[in-house]
Amino acid sequence: MDVFVVQGGHPLSGTVSVSGSKNASLPMMAATLLSKGKSTLNNVPDLVDVRTLSALLRCLGCEVTREPSSALSIQVIDEEHSKAEYDLVRRMRASVCVLGPLLARRGSARVSLPGGCNIGHRPIDIHLRGFEALGATVTIEKGDIVVRSSRLVGNEIDLNGPNGSTVLGTCNLMSAAVLAEGNTVLHSAAREPEIIALGDYLNAMGAQVSGHGTSTIQIEGVDELHGAEANVIPDRIEAATLIIAAAITRSSIQIKNIETHHLNHVIQKLNGIGVVISKQDHSTIIVDATNRLLPTNLHALPYPETPTDVQAQLTALLSTIPGESVVRDSVFPDRFMHCAELNRMNASIRQQGDSAHISGVQQLHGAHVMASDLRASAALVLAALVANGESVIHRIYHLDRGYEALETKLNSLGAQIIRCSEERLLNRKNHELQIRKSA
Repeated sequence: MDVFVVQGGHPLSGTVSVSGSKNASLPMMAATLLSKGKSTLNNVPDLVDVRTLSALLRCLGCEVTREPSSALSIQVIDEEHSKAEYDLVRRMRASVCVLGPLLARRGSARVSLPGGCNIGHRPIDIHLRGFEALGATVTIEKGDIVVRSSRLVGNEIDLNGPNGSTVLGTCNLMSAAVLAEGNTVLHSAAREPEIIALGDYLNAMGAQVSGHGTSTIQIEGVDELHGAEANVIPDRIEAATLIIAAAITRSSIQIKNIETHHLNHVIQKLNGIGVVISKQDHSTIIVDATNRLLPTNLHALPYPETPTDVQAQLTALLSTIPGESVVRDSVFPDRFMHCAELNRMNASIRQQGDSAHISGVQQLHGAHVMASDLRASAALVLAALVANGESVIHRIYHLDRGYEALETKLNSLGAQIIRCSEERLLNRKNHELQIRKSA
């Protein structure tokens, strides 16, 4: 396994560009199962999750080719198989996105119960109730979700859950309903930019979807879809992470290929604590965090509020700002495993229920820390950038699932991050120990 070795204390400067969105790419890739003909998705990031879903699509009869230009070409060449194997699905929760397209196009789907990050209880019962509302039968057989229907029929479906709307559920049911007979109305639908991107892509393939981006999505079923070309939107979570990298190091950087309106609430919050974020043009911003920053309280909620996927990074930032801050997460109330690791770096964070109570410190210290999930990995990298001395971040395979070459981008701004194997790290330690003994 690889680790990051980070030498902290180096300010950042320069320009960096945001990659395409992981959370937009995956549902769009899955949606190609609905179509006839070749589809092309541009600006797809080269991530472990993208490679995993590409492998899964190949197992489901697709030809998937990555072009040098960051484009993916996908074409269904065999519709015989409808089973997504456990070995692939267990690696990534978003694999569940193939359920809706397979059910709509092939009449059945068998998908292992999904894996992914360990960030708390994430049931998919809303997806399954939605499929039943469209006329499918749903069973659990030997750890697999099995959905079947000879004909899907449009219906009105409420997607509201105990912690708000479901993004993956909205994606799944949009994709299923586009080939259903009649009209479907999704109430309490997720409103994220990734939902808008999927709806636009479905429409480019010949679907009739409207209202995507609002809480009520209307879908008029069609007989078939064709291949299409689409551009994947910039990754708003990566963009937020890069903004916070500038803030935590008290630096000034330029960020390109960013959609600021996807991050309005995050930008407002950061402005409120003293981070100056100014637009250069429609897709470029300057982040200036060289002034004194202030503590604050924030609440992670469904879009358009502060995303849960940025909660860990903001927690890391607030841990470096003297004063008292509180971070609450109502989307995934158990998503605070990064706090214990940040405390190993001299942070002062106390978790209570769905909240983290932070007493900001003057200086974080380098330490060995363990990543527990994708966004926790990013939070630990950010903390290491500003920590005194060397930090080693273990289990960074989580990070590789959702960030395209993050260490390369940060190093281009002046960070000092080395990726190496745990074996190489151990050999280095043994060598240093031998030198000390012989001195």
